[in-house]
This record gives sequence, structure tokens and C-alpha cells, in this order.
Amino acid sequence: MYSLLLALIYLAFISLGLPDSLLGSAWPVMQPQLGVPMSYAGIITMIVSMGTIISSLMSDRLTKKLGAGLVTAVSVCLTAVALLGFSLSSKYWMLCLWAIPYGLGAGGVDAALNNYVALHYASRHMNWLHCFWGVGALISPYIMSYALTNGMGWNNGYRIVFYIQIALSAVLFISLPMWKRKGGNKEEDPVKAKPLKIKDAVRIKGVAPLLITFFAYCSLEQTTGIWASSYLVKFRGIDANIAAQFASLFFIGITAGRAICGFISDKVGDKLLIRVGISVVFVGIILIAIPVNACALAGLVTVGVGCAPIYPAVIHATPNNFGKENSQAIIGIQMASAYVGTTFMPLLFGVIADNINIGLYPVYLFVLAVLMIVMSETVNRIVSRKSAIAE
Repeated sequence: MYSLLLALIYLAFISLGLPDSLLGSAWPVMQPQLGVPMSYAGIITMIVSMGTIISSLMSDRLTKKLGAGLVTAVSVCLTAVALLGFSLSSKYWMLCLWAIPYGLGAGGVDAALNNYVALHYASRHMNWLHCFWGVGALISPYIMSYALTNGMGWNNGYRIVFYIQIALSAVLFISLPMWKRKGGNKEEDPVKAKPLKIKDAVRIKGVAPLLITFFAYCSLEQTTGIWASSYLVKFRGIDANIAAQFASLFFIGITAGRAICGFISDKVGDKLLIRVGISVVFVGIILIAIPVNACALAGLVTVGVGCAPIYPAVIHATPNNFGKENSQAIIGIQMASAYVGTTFMPLLFGVIADNINIGLYPVYLFVLAVLMIVMSETVNRIVSRKSAIAE
């Protein structure tokens, strides 16, 4: 049962990544058909982000009331329904409407599964699970490409992913008894504390710098990925095709890095993984800043490899650092802080690039990396102090 449930969780992480790349892959075709400006894709992603923030903040109350298994199954079902809605949409406002349940479902899956794995499984599984999220994000452009190149249209690209999601949702509902045996419902879960209010969670010593750490990391990851090609082409004068290839290698670096980290994470530990990861990120940023194109290209891959262990390790360390009874609430707020960062910080750099200079790209990343390491070490000091007092 342990292995079968773990396999289902891996599938759920793939499903979590599947829809994330669909809009970007299809938008060049969708935009002229819908008759809206190119920038309107950003409105859809912001609506999705708002939904994920709301459901992440509600995750502690929902998970302790319904159990991680049911929350996951319902959330995947909700994203499936939203994807069906996308596939049936013929007007832009319809996409905006269906973006609401998509965001709510995605945030519910993310927060519930991350906390469940952090509580019940070893660190290596957290790394591999997030690697599988990357697999889902890498697969979906190929699904959309298949639909477009075979004359099926972008609507059917969304519909194919809907079929995958609804099938997984059915499997998750069938598997609910396994989650209960593992401790996934309120009756049998060892963590029986009442839901923790957001304000009370933030007041726990170390949580505020932890949230800033996560915000800085997710801001750095998203800004790096979104603006890599533009920086290489507009500031470095690199051919657009080459720039696009190396920008994609950033995400491949994250995915491959997490696969590798899974083999060593249990021995190395979350704290050291985070420190090494941030150190490698700094090396990558310095390479990007060096006025040699080959260094900039290598730097992007290096930043991706450095990013790989940070997200999984921060999440996995949360129950140990702040208590199992508090972890769902804190991880939910972490997810919310992540979505705030990924929504607004790349946008802020876009404003800087338009009004000052896109050449400030490595400087912007460096500032985020400094914020991340300072806040991360602040968390380590506070947790170490707590442990010393407890002993």
C-alpha cells in the first residue's frame, strides 16, 4: 500500500505540472483567434495565481477537516473541470472565468500534497516528486504541439489534458482508503491540532523569514525563466533560436538537478542542500554577468541546477523546524508567498527592463539571491536556538 500510494502521489505531481505550460504553448494561436492583445495572457495567469493564493491559505482548514487524500482528489477534479471549460471556450472572458476554478484546484493540490509528503516520506521523495512536476510541465507543450500540428486546434490540446486529469481524479477518489491508512484523514491522522490561523502561524518565530526566503526563491526562479531569452537576445545579441534553447535548459537543469538530489538528500540533509543550492545559484548569476556569451549561457544552466534542491528542501524541512501540527498552515502560506512572488516579481523586472535597462537582469537576480540566503540563515539561527532551548 505504501508503494502504491506513493506512485499515485507521483502521478498527482505530474498532473500538477501538466497544465502549467499549456497557455504559453497555445497562446500564439489562441490570441489572434480570440481577438485580444498579446499581453492579455498575463491577465489569465494572474487570475490563476489569485485562485492558488486563496486555496493555499485555506489549505490547513480544509486538509484537517477533509484529509489530504480527499482535498487532493477534489482539487484535481476541479482543475480537470476547468481544463474542460478552457477547451469549450470561444471567447476571452470564458477563459478568465475558467481560470478561477483552475487556480483554486492547483493551489489545493500543491499545498496538500507538499505537506503530506513532508510529513510521511523521506527527503528524496520530495525531490523526485518535484522532478516529476517538471516532467509534467515539459510534456504539456508536446501535447499542445501534437494537437496544433494535426489540425485539432488548441481547444483539443486542453481537452487531451482534461482526459488525463479526470482519469487521475477518478483513481484518486478510488484510492481514498489508502490515504486513511497512511494517516490522511482527520480521524486517524496523528496531527489532530485545530486549524492554525494565518496571523498565529506568521507569529511563530522563524516563519516570517521563511516566507521571505520562499518568496525570494520563487521570484528568482520565475524571473530567470521568463526573462532569460529576452536578456540573451536584446542585451547580449545572441541568436533567438540559441537563446530559446538555453532558456529551456534552465528548466531542464532544475528537473535533472532534482532527480540527482533525490539520491543524496537523505544523507546530506535539507539545510545543507539549501545552502549548496543557493551557492550554486550565486555562481550561475556571476557567470551570467560576465560579458562573455558562453559564460552567460552556462550561467543559466548553472542557476537551474542550483535552484533544483531549494524548493523541495525548504518544504520538507518545515515539519521538523516548526512542528507537524503547524506544518500544513505554514506550507499553505509558503505556497501563497510563492505565488505572490511568481506573479509580481517578474512583472517588476519587466518594468525595469522597459524603463531602465534589461542588462540589469543579473543584478536583479543577485538581489533576490542575497535576500534568499540572508532570510534562510535567519531561519536556521532561530530554529537552532529553539532546539538548544528545548534540550
